[in-house]
Amino acid sequence: MTDKPFLTDVQELRRRARQHIEEGAVTDAYRGDRETVIKLLNEALATEIVCVLRYRRHYFMASGIHSQAVADEFKEHADQEQEHGDRIAERIRQLGGAPDFNPQGLLSRSHAQYVEGSSLLDMIKENLIAERIAIESYTEMIRYFADNDPTSRRLMESVLGQEEEHADDMATLLESLDPREPIDGAGGVKH
Repeated sequence: MTDKPFLTDVQELRRRARQHIEEGAVTDAYRGDRETVIKLLNEALATEIVCVLRYRRHYFMASGIHSQAVADEFKEHADQEQEHGDRIAERIRQLGGAPDFNPQGLLSRSHAQYVEGSSLLDMIKENLIAERIAIESYTEMIRYFADNDPTSRRLMESVLGQEEEHADDMATLLESLDPREPIDGAGGVKH
């Protein structure tokens, strides 16, 4: 065992809390590179916005015999993607950054693409592809944040969990609507 206490002396914590109060939630204990973290979070925000727009379009454009149930799923996912974006934007502000909602350059900041799809099956496939992109990029962000920014890491872990659910939903829809499209064990379409 060490003689050093687990927590910093309370008097020292109080002293440090009074320093740099303009930094808000970011204290001396924060070890992340804020500029990089804010950039990554703005990319995640752009990804979520693009996903909201794509899912909303698909919600309105879904047609065919199975369209109502699929459209409802698209709407639910759009709402959840909007919630993700809001949470990410809030984290950017906590870090002293500005959430980038500027539509100019939105697609270049987004990891996912905006593909409209010409049929219900195309829409499902494009949403599955976008979810898989988000899963991979968010996993990389989580590894980058690690212990240097545990709050951003936990936020993105939470978002990642829901993105994995979305991918599973899309894979299930794809399998049920087009049994000719075999899905591999990782949720990808086999070609």
